[in-house]
Amino acid sequence: MLNNFVMPDLYPAAPEIFLLLMSFLVLFVDLFFGATHRWMAAMLTAVSLLGAALITLVTSDPQPVLTFSGMFIDDMLADFLKLMTYFAVLMMLVYSRQYLADRGLDKGEFYLLVIYATLGMMIMISAANFLTMYLGLELMSLSLYGLVAIDRNSTRCTEAAMKYFVLGALASGLLLYGMSMVYGATGSLELGGVAQALYQGQSEKTVLVFGLVFIVAGIAFKLGLVPFHMWIPDVYHGAPTAVTMFIGSAPKLAAFAMALRLLVYGLLGLATDWQKMLLVMAVLSIALGNLAAIAQTNIKRMLAYSAISHMGYMVLGLMSGMVAGKIDPFTATNAYSSALYYTVAYVLMSLGAFGAVLLLSRAGYEAENLEDFKGLNKRSPWFAAMMLIMMFSMAGIPFFIGFFAKFAVLLAAIKAGYVIVAVIAVMFSLIGAFYYLRVVKLMYFDAPVDSAPITAGLDVRVLFSLNGLAVAGLGLFPNEVMMICTTALLRSV
Repeated sequence: MLNNFVMPDLYPAAPEIFLLLMSFLVLFVDLFFGATHRWMAAMLTAVSLLGAALITLVTSDPQPVLTFSGMFIDDMLADFLKLMTYFAVLMMLVYSRQYLADRGLDKGEFYLLVIYATLGMMIMISAANFLTMYLGLELMSLSLYGLVAIDRNSTRCTEAAMKYFVLGALASGLLLYGMSMVYGATGSLELGGVAQALYQGQSEKTVLVFGLVFIVAGIAFKLGLVPFHMWIPDVYHGAPTAVTMFIGSAPKLAAFAMALRLLVYGLLGLATDWQKMLLVMAVLSIALGNLAAIAQTNIKRMLAYSAISHMGYMVLGLMSGMVAGKIDPFTATNAYSSALYYTVAYVLMSLGAFGAVLLLSRAGYEAENLEDFKGLNKRSPWFAAMMLIMMFSMAGIPFFIGFFAKFAVLLAAIKAGYVIVAVIAVMFSLIGAFYYLRVVKLMYFDAPVDSAPITAGLDVRVLFSLNGLAVAGLGLFPNEVMMICTTALLRSV
């Protein structure tokens, strides 16, 4: 057996290996210096992410590379999504530095869990096999469960973590069961092998469709689509705001990669079946997310329901790649690029919105109610302007990145023949604009209820400003971002 062992090519997985080794260093440094030098764990985590980004750029190859017996793939899509993941996690760490310190949460275990969650996302993004996909998903999920419960003195955090864990375990079981059924029907765990078996018709269609239902359910849970959305409002509300920001940003990129690789690269032969399921979930998510958000007085819950609706819009692009059961390369590329564009835009907007919540919070005070934003313009006109940009962009008002992202997925849906669905999506987008504009109204037209000065470090102030300007600036040059997304998809398997 040992004589037949072939050493895998470790070069494509260099960023993952580096991040794993750095996690050991963070663990030892926190063990010996954590009590007196808490900043060391945070600094090493940031260095780890920057190092992984540099390695990802250096090891990038225009042609897809498979390793670990075809279980792991390094292509342009993986490189792009990993770079965006590092960027999102770094932003979260900068935004939450003071928040964590004020609450005594800036401990080594927080940063270790962040590293392992990021590592899980990276594995998900590069997975070319059911086993590696599930391994990455579980590594990410288990780390997130721990992060939600990081504040052990808070019963709200513990309750949110328990709900997340129980529902996440159920969704994980559904996904694994679906993968086992697809494996039983096709005889392959590799996504390429599954696609080949479907193309050649060497599989039992009934078993495949049953397996597909479970796989779509698992994907829908990770994206937060209706009817698998129950965990999102409670987890967003119950978790510390820094953790909520983390859950609402980087994991969306990994979930998109998971959906694309499983459904498009692996199960494209069943597209007519999963399109129908995604269509129903997209419409329900857009409708319920926008309607439920109107009734919220807690901004974290409002943004949670907002996330449900935004993922519904993203799925519109994902399901528009095939028209009448046939795939056209141009239509498919445009549809999947628009879905990727929407995911990237949403992550940027979500980071900025939760960044504002963290900015207004201070020791012993959680600025998570809508009333906390009253009179923000009088307290800090610049930060109010940045939050206004985030709200306008999320509402889809021209000319911010959110508008063009929404326009791209709606255009892809129309080209695929889903005109009525696109009209319904536009109608609910108009309804959804109400709760975003309500925040703007509170900031600019109401008297402040809190006169405490907004204290934030220079790094947070600069980052929040750059975040807002990026959402506004990238909206003025949407073609450049779309071109990057299209190139990444065209050079992937």
